[in-house]
Amino acid sequence: MSVYFLGVDGGQSSTTALIGDAHGKVIGWATAGPCNHVATSEARAKFLRVMRECIGEAASRAGLAADGGRWRFSAACLGMSGGTEDKSALLGELIDSEHLVITDDAAIALEGATDGAPGVVVIAGTGSIAFGRNTRGETARAGGWGYVFGDEGGAFDIVRQALRAVLREHEGWGAHTVLTPALLEAAGASDANEMLHLFYKPEWPRSRVASLASIVNRIAEEGDPLATGVLHNSAQQLALLAGSVRTQLFPDNAYAIVSWVGGVFASSSLLERFCALTSLSGMTPQPPVHGPARGALLVAYRHSDKLGFDVKTVDQGS
Repeated sequence: MSVYFLGVDGGQSSTTALIGDAHGKVIGWATAGPCNHVATSEARAKFLRVMRECIGEAASRAGLAADGGRWRFSAACLGMSGGTEDKSALLGELIDSEHLVITDDAAIALEGATDGAPGVVVIAGTGSIAFGRNTRGETARAGGWGYVFGDEGGAFDIVRQALRAVLREHEGWGAHTVLTPALLEAAGASDANEMLHLFYKPEWPRSRVASLASIVNRIAEEGDPLATGVLHNSAQQLALLAGSVRTQLFPDNAYAIVSWVGGVFASSSLLERFCALTSLSGMTPQPPVHGPARGALLVAYRHSDKLGFDVKTVDQGS
């Protein structure tokens, strides 16, 4: 009987599933939409649809058939954005696993970024959070409080800061910025007032608004000082989150790796400043070794010791 392992990264922007065999080779993979909220019956249905689509496509590539509507794995780890308690029962409708780990997305991001080593990871996609673990296995977090009260430095926050600059110019008390025509064009709006009202409509969910962060980055690269200031401020906020976790877990002058995950770090300007600021605070910035989905799969493989397999790493292929 074939043995399969599952790792899933379920985030605010997308969901990724990886399936590995008993030799540490990734044999199935897929991506689907976001799956972070299940508070209402409609959201629960969407969650199940996205998870079924994502795991099903990965399973199809791996040659793994469902049995009674569920896929069977020797071990599975799923890292979920937006909490785990309300998702466990739902996942049981899709997955039959001897060892099932359901955790948050920050834990699998750290696992992948440091390849299981102690350290700190900062996630900055639509939202943001910092998470760390020290040599004693103690963990700590900073941020991750959602777009209303937190998520500093995430893509949605970057766009929010940029929109404030546009609104200040619109009202006559802010400096001119190239962000204004660029964001108006992206929104298909005639002025800042119309654009702002569009962003409150269902057609512009947070993920769509957050996608405009790439425009802010482009305008910054073209030399707009306000756009550059937005990115530098975001880098500082993310570095502060990392510094908070470092302070909680690592004594003064102790070696501490800090890594990063998420689309916000595609901005070279933001990443360069983030690395400079975290270095000044005594951390050692290093690029992530693996992505979060691979981190989840590594957690699943750790249970292979109990199952009699000697799989220590996951291959680098898709």
